[in-house]
Amino acid sequence: MTEEMAERVRGYEFVKTLEKDQSRSNGSGMQVFPYSQHFNWSRDNYGPLLMPEKGATVELTMDNLLLYERIITAYEGNTLEVKDNTIYINGEATSSYTFNMDYYFMLGDNRHKSADSRYWGFVPEDHIVGRPVLVWLSLNKDKGFPGNIRWDRFFKFVRNN
Repeated sequence: MTEEMAERVRGYEFVKTLEKDQSRSNGSGMQVFPYSQHFNWSRDNYGPLLMPEKGATVELTMDNLLLYERIITAYEGNTLEVKDNTIYINGEATSSYTFNMDYYFMLGDNRHKSADSRYWGFVPEDHIVGRPVLVWLSLNKDKGFPGNIRWDRFFKFVRNN
């Protein structure tokens, strides 16, 4: 929410108070991914971040390495080392990495009580099990509310053939 939007909301007579919650925790003590004070992110103010997808290449820096380290090592089976501020993957110095799989950022349906990707990071495509049952809400990102609601997809069951 921008400061301008916050001021508008504060102006409503039924709003008693409005404050920014910068908590890095979900209330249970869980810290937001990637578990570093270098990223001043919270459960409500998260990112920006590049979503890893198959074939995409990301520049690796000491600043963003924590975001992609688990993907590179645990999910894609590489070794990763840092020596003298140089990143080594499989023993070779590198400044970039190309992803071999698609990854997803999963969000729970109750953001302040959900343990989701804000707390445990990216989910590799081969870890996703199941099929969708229902499209609850579909929005057109190029339009404003409420004109952005795709009513033809609202509460539609998904055919899983």
